Amino acid sequence: METQTKSPIFLVGCPRSGTTLLQSLLAAHPDITSFPESHFFRHLIDNRGRVRRRLGIASKFARNRFEEFLSEIKHKEMQKYLPKYALFMSQYTKAFIKVLDTLSEKQEKSFWIEKTPDHVLYIDYIEKLIEKAKFIHIIRNGSDAVASLYEVTHKHPEIWHGEWDIDKCISHWIKCINHTHKHLHKSNHILVTYEQLIAEPESTLNRLGVFLGIKIDYQMLKSQKGIVEQIVLKNEPWKASVNQPISSKNSNKFNKIFNENQKSYIMEKLSVINLERLESLTIENVQL
Repeated sequence: METQTKSPIFLVGCPRSGTTLLQSLLAAHPDITSFPESHFFRHLIDNRGRVRRRLGIASKFARNRFEEFLSEIKHKEMQKYLPKYALFMSQYTKAFIKVLDTLSEKQEKSFWIEKTPDHVLYIDYIEKLIEKAKFIHIIRNGSDAVASLYEVTHKHPEIWHGEWDIDKCISHWIKCINHTHKHLHKSNHILVTYEQLIAEPESTLNRLGVFLGIKIDYQMLKSQKGIVEQIVLKNEPWKASVNQPISSKNSNKFNKIFNENQKSYIMEKLSVINLERLESLTIENVQL
């Protein structure tokens, strides 16, 4: 029986904020499929919010990255959906959605989740180009997110385009938080905090189930095996811990990595964001 894909779901937030953990839980649901990070919109749109072009034609950045993505998920045959020439963002975007819809329908899934954390920076364009898209935002305490970003980029600089200094980690977290704040008043957006997910995974996932319109059984989700292999690539070793039981053991990383002067500096810079106020803007009409 052919399954029709429902609303596209984008899971977004600052990197190292629990996006992979939440993705792995949701992807274990029998009606949901997911994939490794596509980074599609980052290659389609430049830092100034303009479509990447060369000689008036949409640049090959998006096409090249799309072909890499299809290779990573072992579906090169889907290249047939890519336009030979593209003048507009919508042409590549329609092909991208067609591929994810087709893969979802082949697996008889009703939903697919695209999880590229930094797509939080491109929501304006995603919403213009993709009808009925829904967004799950996840945020994490700033000090822990900064510590995790600092650590992973120093351990794997070749993957993260070099080591990030403290200021870059701080500014990226703030930028992602501000983009989340910009969209939370909309009914197709919902906010989850990493701390809520760790402390109360069942109630957090129940709330997401209401938002998505499906029943979520946390005990069933956490018993599923093999999902991580579906969403984590071999060159992403920092995600290996997602296979481990949910815990808050990494919450002290901030104190281990930074000295007292660095910690004071970081906390002062992060104080411009009021996370409690941000959480209060979470969709009020999602009631259990």
